[in-house]
Amino acid sequence: MSRPEPIVLEQIVDNKTYKIDQVLKSDGIWAVYYKDSPINLKIENMLVRCPGPKYKRVSFSNPGHAINLAKKLNEKFNSMEFTVVLLTEGETIYSAN
Repeated sequence: MSRPEPIVLEQIVDNKTYKIDQVLKSDGIWAVYYKDSPINLKIENMLVRCPGPKYKRVSFSNPGHAINLAKKLNEKFNSMEFTVVLLTEGETIYSAN
């Protein structure tokens, strides 16, 4: 089964690079939570300090990626506390106006 065609809200064409930037409609953002709280995910190497820790994504515009991450974390930490939450509205913290 193929994915449904996305709804394009805005688009702009760069005539020099021939690239098209499109703003697509989304149902929300899916975020991985731990014990009903939002999280960050940091990966470090205990042998080497360079180049430093890496922060992994924990929120996605596609539910499949968030669900797969939650499943992997539950398995890795032998837990059932990682869940996926659909975020559909929130407080605006930046506006160009």
